Amino acid sequence: MLALAWQGMTSFSAAPLRMITALGMLVSLLSLGMGLWAFGVRLFTDAALPGWASIVIPLFLISGVQLLSLGVIGEYLAKIFLETKRRPLFFVDRLVRSDTDPLS
Repeated sequence: MLALAWQGMTSFSAAPLRMITALGMLVSLLSLGMGLWAFGVRLFTDAALPGWASIVIPLFLISGVQLLSLGVIGEYLAKIFLETKRRPLFFVDRLVRSDTDPLS
């Protein structure tokens, strides 16, 4: 049942891709905020741990940028997939012909 639920969520919507994009942007912004916080701690207090900021902050920033890039690529792939289904752009409910129509 979980596989069926996952198939239903990913087959008809690009929402999971948009969530990945938003998560990537959030992680990137949080890492930039952490960088500013670590810089402030280093300048104004003596509580800074040596090496912590130089390891953790670039790791978070790179992870966030990767998630953001993956989400953008996924959005493009979702649009290509929807286009290749060749579904009609509209449905004709009924056909109305008149006697004066030259094409009929």
